[in-house]
Amino acid sequence: MDQALAKNLTAWRRHLHAHPGLTLHEGETAAFVAARLRELGVEVTEGVGGHGVVGTIRRGGNRSVGLRGDMDALPIQELNPDLPHRSTIPGVMHACGHDGHTTALLGAAALLTADKGWAGTVQLVFQPAEEGGGGARAMIADGLFSRFPMERIFGWHNWPGLEAGTVAVHERAVMAAGARFEIAFEGHAGHAALPHLTRDPMLGAGHCIVALQSIVARNVDPMQAGVVSVTVAEAGSAQNQIANRAVLRGTARWLSDETGAAIEAGMRRVAKGIAAAFGLQAEVDFKVGVPVTTNHPAERDMAAAAAGAVTAVRRDLAAAMTGEDFSWFLAEVPGAFVWIGNGPGEGACELHNPNYDFNDAILPAASGFLAEVAKRSLAGG
Repeated sequence: MDQALAKNLTAWRRHLHAHPGLTLHEGETAAFVAARLRELGVEVTEGVGGHGVVGTIRRGGNRSVGLRGDMDALPIQELNPDLPHRSTIPGVMHACGHDGHTTALLGAAALLTADKGWAGTVQLVFQPAEEGGGGARAMIADGLFSRFPMERIFGWHNWPGLEAGTVAVHERAVMAAGARFEIAFEGHAGHAALPHLTRDPMLGAGHCIVALQSIVARNVDPMQAGVVSVTVAEAGSAQNQIANRAVLRGTARWLSDETGAAIEAGMRRVAKGIAAAFGLQAEVDFKVGVPVTTNHPAERDMAAAAAGAVTAVRRDLAAAMTGEDFSWFLAEVPGAFVWIGNGPGEGACELHNPNYDFNDAILPAASGFLAEVAKRSLAGG
């Protein structure tokens, strides 16, 4: 990549970091993306599945491929006071590097438009609402794959702790399936000094928090990965009243369908059993947000070969229990999802940390990988 393009990419990425668009509110980001694509001479379709943007590069031929970058930011207050390009939106920041993902895809568009040595159609998919907003499914429902045909699709995520610019390619599972759950205990409210006249939902919720950890420990094969985390507990408003309702919320993750089924069944069993023990009523809402992000074999190998032509490659990393909306795309067409190292993760540089910042030095490797894998796909592998 020439220095002029690399400099532009850094400027674009820092602009996006300073002006983040929260999930489902990516309009300004989408407009920026569309403007940059048009400057490159790329055909642009806006408003796909919300604020989604698809750029299409047509170069004859009958083959097609998709490349995806996500655009949304998180509801996190940035704690980088000395960063010149820190977020200008209170309570919103790019703490997961989607500003870098978006920019790298713009960089791939620049590389592909300048390269006359390939034929076919490249669909550049700029996805909104990856952070729990259902953006991938919304784009699919809006006809992504019928309106913008693609034989394969490729995506990536930056990975703190992995050597900067190194591409990690997993054999199958890359990231976990995820569900959000809510367990509500209904009891009978009353004076806190007269507990015998109440049915305390807090008591049930407390026992449930502990008991939920037995699901993975005692109901899931030890050789399989599973996570159940209670992250929110809500009940009561007065210190001298036993409330009538207590609610637990959290997330569950797994790498196989069997583990996911065991977690859901165990959660319902535990909640109902505890409710019966304490004279309460329990309701469990368990909603799967994303399936397992699983690479397709041929596309996995194609991604590894493309990465090897651009930068260093690793194929020995274990899957992560984080989830990824890209999994819905992989359920529709073959593809692969890789990680690209963001460099050291120490010093609060981890994903979703208020001190996180994307490493601009990896943009050439990321854009180069995307352009290379697209060309190899169009060439038939």
